Amino acid sequence: MQREGRRDSWEEEIKENSSAVERVLKLVEEDAVVLFSKSGCCISVAAKALLSTLGAHPTVHQLDKEKEGEEMEGALLTMLAAPPAVPAVFIGGKLVGGMEQLMSCHITGSLLPLLKEAGALWF
Repeated sequence: MQREGRRDSWEEEIKENSSAVERVLKLVEEDAVVLFSKSGCCISVAAKALLSTLGAHPTVHQLDKEKEGEEMEGALLTMLAAPPAVPAVFIGGKLVGGMEQLMSCHITGSLLPLLKEAGALWF
C-alpha cells in the first residue's frame, strides 16, 4: 500500500519536473555511460573511477555547474526514489542507480555485460 502511494507521489513529481526530466533523459541518450555528480562528491569520484577502471569513461554532468542543475537534481531524486541524487549512473540510456546499485552490479558480474551492450567497452 505504501509503495503505491510512493508511486503516485513519484508520478506527480515527474509531472511537476517534466522539463528537468526531459533534460536528464536527453543527456543520457547522448552517451553510452552518463554520471550525474556534484563537485566535491567523493562517492561520485569513486563511481567514475570504477567505471573508468573497467574501460568505460562516463560523461559526467556536475549538477552544481549546470544551468538547470537544481531542477535536474530534483528529477533525479524522483527517479531514484530515495536520496542522495548523486551519483546517478545511466548505462545505455537506462538508470542503473546510485553507487550502491553500481557496486551491486559490479559484484554480481552484471556490470560488464551492461557496459558491453551499451557500446561503452571496446572488447
